[in-house]
Formats: sequence, C-alpha cells, structure tokens
Amino acid sequence: MPRFKWEKTLQSLCKGAGKILLQYFGKAHRVKEKPGAGIVTEADPAAENYLVKQILRKFPESSIITEETGKYPGTSDLLWVIDPLDGTTNYAHGFPWFCVSIAVYQGTQALAGGIYHPILEEFYFAERGLGSFLNGKKIRVSRTTKLSQALLGTGFYYSKKKQLAEEMKIFHHMNEVVQAVRRPGSAALDLACVAAGRFDGFWERGLSSWDVAAGLLLVEEAGGICSNYEGLSTDLFNGEIVASNPRIHDELVKAICSSKEF
Repeated sequence: MPRFKWEKTLQSLCKGAGKILLQYFGKAHRVKEKPGAGIVTEADPAAENYLVKQILRKFPESSIITEETGKYPGTSDLLWVIDPLDGTTNYAHGFPWFCVSIAVYQGTQALAGGIYHPILEEFYFAERGLGSFLNGKKIRVSRTTKLSQALLGTGFYYSKKKQLAEEMKIFHHMNEVVQAVRRPGSAALDLACVAAGRFDGFWERGLSSWDVAAGLLLVEEAGGICSNYEGLSTDLFNGEIVASNPRIHDELVKAICSSKEF
C-alpha cells in the first residue's frame, strides 16, 4: 500500500492559512488578552477556522487540538495539532517573525509536520522516516561540537513573576557559556531553525502541544535530539523541551540543569 503524500496536504493547509495571515498583517488589529497566555488578534481565529474546516472536510473522522478553540474529538486515531499563528505578539506589532504550524499524529506517533513562514515563504516539512525539508531541499541539524561556539534560541513564560525570574536566571547563565542566545518569539520557528542548522540548539518550558507538535518531528528527522530539561524523552504534552544537534545535547542539558543553581 503506497504511503499517503502528507507533504502536499500540509503545504496546502499551511499556505492557505498563511495567506489569511498576510491579509491582516501590517494593519490595525483588534487585540484581546488571554490571561496567562499572551494575546490573540482577529487573524488567529480566521486562520484557525480555515484550517479546521479544511481538515474536517478531507479527514472528517479526525481529532483536532487547536490553540484558540480547544479540542475537536473524532472517531479515528488520526490527531491534528495546529497553531494557526505562532508568534502572535510579533505579528500584532508588525514584527515579521511568525508562522503556521501543523502536525498530524496517529495515536501518539507523529506522522508528519509542517511549519510555514509566510513572510519569507519558507515551508518546513518532515515526515517520519523520510527526513526534514525546507522548500523541498533536505535539511540537517548543525555540526557544531562545542557549546561555547553555539548559537541558541529560547523563549520565556508569559508570566512576569516568579517563573520569569527563574527563566532569566537560566538565560543569564546560558549567555555566559555559549556564543550567543536569541529570543525571537516563536517556539515553532525556533525548532525549525534547529532542524535547519540555523540554531545549534533551543530550550524552553511552559509550552503547549501546538507549540512543539511539528517542530519535534522536524528536529528529530533532521538528525537532532529532543528531550526535557533532565535529558529524558519528551513529547508534545510534556511542556518543556531541549532540542539540539547530538554533538552538544548532553552538554546543553547539563548547562541548563546547572543554571538552576546559578
């Protein structure tokens, strides 16, 4: 039985949602606060509604997890995890670093994932066992061997109290032991950058399933490693992630753990 061609399906979905985001981008937005979870603009539900409608039209028995409207229970073991707009704060301010992220799982196993940056027209795609790609060209994680030479990405909790203070403590220490740290504001794109070798590694906690569902597979299929802060296996519901090339992963995990005592 031939494999289903997920790349074409995810590319169509991601670019369709991306087109909607571009229609709203750079204009005045109706911004609403989500307690403890950032903001939402009118573009978020518009893109999400498009994705849900398209997925259920083509795969009517699927289950869906979305950022804005929650869960759509289905009757099959096919699960879609979608973020119609990752990087909403960037988007609302006209900062061009945001994306659409879609992953499809069968049970607990990721089948395929797509992340689309509509401004740069970059489509990242991964399929289990077949590798990771950027606009059709195969990508691999970086070959950096020393943490001191690494460029890392990270992100922080939306909370501005004790949790943020803890994150800043880790950030401070990590900034001392690596070449540089960036905080662009989109976990999905940060993971895509690890897969493409643009970042040597990435760490963040307080994440939701839709933040990492596609990125996890992208990194792993590009030859990288994803774990939790203790170096143990992680998944889309774990809430924290350390992703990097295999050459620096153990050192990166140790540095994050030691940061807690810094």
